[in-house]
Amino acid sequence: MSAFLENLSEFLLFFVVAAALTIVFVVIYTRVTRHNEIALIKKNSAAAAAAFSGSLIGFALPLASTMINSVTVLEMVLWGVVALIVQVLVYLLIRLPMPRISKRIEDNEVAAGIWLGAWSIVAGILNAASMTT
Repeated sequence: MSAFLENLSEFLLFFVVAAALTIVFVVIYTRVTRHNEIALIKKNSAAAAAAFSGSLIGFALPLASTMINSVTVLEMVLWGVVALIVQVLVYLLIRLPMPRISKRIEDNEVAAGIWLGAWSIVAGILNAASMTT
């Protein structure tokens, strides 16, 4: 029973820290983008939902990977910061071939939201695979 409680406390620590990192990601990512994802999603914007969901999944995939492979919570936090930076870079890099992507998402152009969301997921998958040992 004591082994279970020890494992449970480790689970809770990793889970709570990962949840906090996800909240930090949402706050930072929504500040970096030129469009307001949350407000647009509240207005039923499919483009914003697709783009933001992709970025959230693209962040969560490597975070989950590092949770599995990390020995310490600090290690998970450091790799979580890397995952956050990768997602911000995806948004900034996608603006190179599509400079008006935020405007297009604001206008609920679904293709633009799917484009950004897909690239965010791809980056997250590659990021997660790069973090495994």
